[in-house]
Amino acid sequence: MSAAPETPRAPSRPTVTEREARQVAEAAREQHWRKPSFAKELFLGRFRLDLIHPHPLPADEDAQRGEEFLAKLRDFCETKIDGALIEREARIPDEVITGLKELGAFGMKIDTKYGGLGLTQVYYNKALALVGSANPSIGALLSAHQSIGVPQPLKLFGTQEQKEKFLPRCARTDISAFLLTEPDVGSDPARLATTAVPDGDEYILDGVKLWTTNGVVADLLVVMARVPKSEGHRGGITAFVVESASEGITVENRNAFMGLRGLENGVTRFHQVRVPASHRIGEEGQGLKIALTTLNTGRLSLPAMCVGSGKWCLKIAREWSAAREQWGKPVALHEAVGSKIAFIAATTFALEAVLDLSSQMADEDRNDIRIEAALAKLYGSEMAWLMADELVQIRGGRGFETADSLKARGERAVPAEQILRDLRINRIFEGSTEIMHLLIAREAVDAHLSVAGDLIDPEKSLGDKARAGANAGVFYAKWLPKLVAGPGQLPGAYGEFRHGIDLSSHLRYVERTARKLARSTFYAMSRWQGRMETKQGFLGRIVDIGAELFAMSAACVRAELLRSRGENGREAYQLADAFCRQARIRVEELFNRLWTNTDDLDRKVVKGVLSGTYEWLEQGIIDPSDDGPWIADATPGPSTRENVHRPIR
Repeated sequence: MSAAPETPRAPSRPTVTEREARQVAEAAREQHWRKPSFAKELFLGRFRLDLIHPHPLPADEDAQRGEEFLAKLRDFCETKIDGALIEREARIPDEVITGLKELGAFGMKIDTKYGGLGLTQVYYNKALALVGSANPSIGALLSAHQSIGVPQPLKLFGTQEQKEKFLPRCARTDISAFLLTEPDVGSDPARLATTAVPDGDEYILDGVKLWTTNGVVADLLVVMARVPKSEGHRGGITAFVVESASEGITVENRNAFMGLRGLENGVTRFHQVRVPASHRIGEEGQGLKIALTTLNTGRLSLPAMCVGSGKWCLKIAREWSAAREQWGKPVALHEAVGSKIAFIAATTFALEAVLDLSSQMADEDRNDIRIEAALAKLYGSEMAWLMADELVQIRGGRGFETADSLKARGERAVPAEQILRDLRINRIFEGSTEIMHLLIAREAVDAHLSVAGDLIDPEKSLGDKARAGANAGVFYAKWLPKLVAGPGQLPGAYGEFRHGIDLSSHLRYVERTARKLARSTFYAMSRWQGRMETKQGFLGRIVDIGAELFAMSAACVRAELLRSRGENGREAYQLADAFCRQARIRVEELFNRLWTNTDDLDRKVVKGVLSGTYEWLEQGIIDPSDDGPWIADATPGPSTRENVHRPIR
């Protein structure tokens, strides 16, 4: 008897330097700007109002189809979803998921020719805001399935055969998940350890994936794995569609979290899992590019649910603050509480403006919205958290008390503490705030790096640096003089935004401040050169200023749209005015902190903390943490645990 062929062995976990990791990330990003970008221009000091005003609108047919579905979804949410039950049992009932499938909610973004609803990004986001307000775990379920799960990467990169095979399933029956993160790999994909070893017309997957949202119930998976380079295989991180029922796949744990208790998020192990080569999405080595491109619009699902949360926070704050009296008048009329309510109202208006504008631009596909979508995710997740925190403060002790406890003693069951817990993950999901700062900053300085990058690259030759210097000289000779003056200094500029309340002054401020932001970025690059990428505090503040300016622009444009359509125009102008005044205060503080901060001192303190210099400060406590490794072992191999995968049929 001949010996059985030896099973291909997966290589060990890759070890990479910081520079190599950056090169992997850089290779995955879109290198060119083929379409205009409002936010990119803003960071360059050019306020291109013409790219967002007049506000783009959906086609009548798209709006009608979207509104009809929203009406059905609202009825379903009001009659079939018990958010308190999901919170208590930490699980979305199977019948709710089945009902959502029958409604077509799993195919909202899938083209009608594949059995989906074919909703626009605008109406998809409105649906997520609606269903997420009923229970955020359901919003996460639907979002993970079609924003980053199988439908979106197949829509962008799949073959016709793949679309015909998988999209009808995703539209009505199957749940999908996206698997990138590993126990020891988060935002640094260069160290990805899961492998896909070619074997004839198949690949053999080995590895462990962590935080697989929807992974516990998924039927189809998008898996990112490293293909080793070999003859006939270029190798690299590659994307695959994998059937979750395949032999060798084990869901080893259903994870539990402080919020989103109905989330079906787990740990998935692959051991010698055979995947047909026909299930590979794109080419070998394109996996990270596919993931990042998918997230360009996929990230808009998070701010959609943040907008829904802001609307709910405003509703509860209004109703409670009018009913609760202290010292002879409703608490809303006390300035300390009223300022919080004004912040929630104005910020909710601005977040919806940012979301709708970004989503409509995504639908029209006339602009490159990679920065706009990232800013929407960053700004939405941060501001929604602040609004929820303010709501808890407005509610006082009742804000800290659970809805069940409030109900048990005879009061309205308001889950304020739950929304605070549920929203917290949005500052981490799909790129943490810190990573978003770096991602957006990289895109924001792309024009500078494209002309002067070789000047600050230590590996470039003197000849390369000389050529870069000449190119940079030409670019900056044209660019820098334009940062001196602009329409923001003309009292009559943007006069079409003056209707009783004057929003034109805020747009002039945005124009002036965009130029100031660009000058600050140029000065920092001149000062730090190659060390610029290590100045994460500075870059984060630059991005936050840009986010505020984008939100101000969106708020003003939305207010003018509503006024022109006769839809609460006066009130919209008032909210936009309030938001812009609040935002300007935040912007000025951020500018002050660009150059007056404790970044250098903080680095020294951090080194002291890590070296144990301040270990004495930790004395006098008990650490309730259990023993165990900081990072779980993810060595490839067969699973020794029970499979907790539970497909819903």
